[in-house]
Amino acid sequence: MRPTVHDVAGEAGVSLATVDRVLNRRSGVRAETVARVNAAIMKLGYVRDISAANLAKQRVYNLLFIVPEGSNSFMLGLEKELGQAKLHALLDRTHLDIRKVKTFDADALATALENIDVAQVSGVALVATESQRVRQALTRLREAGIPVVTLVSDVSDPYRDHYVGIDNIAAGRTAASLIGRFSGRRFGKVALVAGSMLVKDHAERRAAFEQAIGEEFPGLECLPVLEGRDDAAVTRALLAELLDRERDIVGLYSIGAGNRGVIDVLTSKAEYREITVVAHELTEHSKQALRDGVFDAVINQDAGHEVRSAIRLLKARIDDTPVIANQEAIRIEIYVRDNLP
Repeated sequence: MRPTVHDVAGEAGVSLATVDRVLNRRSGVRAETVARVNAAIMKLGYVRDISAANLAKQRVYNLLFIVPEGSNSFMLGLEKELGQAKLHALLDRTHLDIRKVKTFDADALATALENIDVAQVSGVALVATESQRVRQALTRLREAGIPVVTLVSDVSDPYRDHYVGIDNIAAGRTAASLIGRFSGRRFGKVALVAGSMLVKDHAERRAAFEQAIGEEFPGLECLPVLEGRDDAAVTRALLAELLDRERDIVGLYSIGAGNRGVIDVLTSKAEYREITVVAHELTEHSKQALRDGVFDAVINQDAGHEVRSAIRLLKARIDDTPVIANQEAIRIEIYVRDNLP
């Protein structure tokens, strides 16, 4: 049977009102009494029912998610997961608001952050594009006591409470290992296609990929990165021009989510099917590319897990409750044609 506040009060030798004041961190309780109550909590293994406490206080979590707009399939999937979470959140006294900003536009993101009314928002989650203005806007939120969680793409540690996403350095090194081995250790060049070097996840993947290629596969040469803005048309034009110009490309790493443009180019000529390709994010387009043998592997992160994790982390920060680190870890998933869901 789970211990109750009555058990804690009895163990500590204090009243229920005193236990309540300690649990809610109210003033007027002597330090030695606080220590006695906390010792009783630890001894009994008492776990507070936050949901019941919030219901009694009529607390509502007002959480704001800021995500990129556009046709990026992964971000559309993230938005869909937010929509699903929104349907269930009201049962837990949680209100989710979703705001869209222009992709890779730090000023647009900063404006959205600057316009947040800190009196109306309990916590903020965002897909980050880092800039000085964004950092200043995040500092304002932190100073107002608003928890901040970054999704998929991070900012520097001091400007947020938690990051929710895969380890992008490990992802970049994983991509290098896959391309190096799948290509049969051939000599040649590797094309890199990213969304933008302004976002931390793409920059970290690229740096880790190039480092791992240099360390483990000296026969491969990384070409300068193409920044396709995760836009199919832009990516298509940049990659088609590169493959026309460079004749000894044996590998391609699609760092971001511009996979539709990559697929269009790779399926345009039979000779391109010899290129070893590793991409990110399992969408309907990348699944089909794996089935057709256009992609060799896809590195994925679970958007639904990320949304649920961001909500749990924000609420834990608001309630000042512990975080279960293993539950919130977003793992790197690797898909090939043989293990597609």
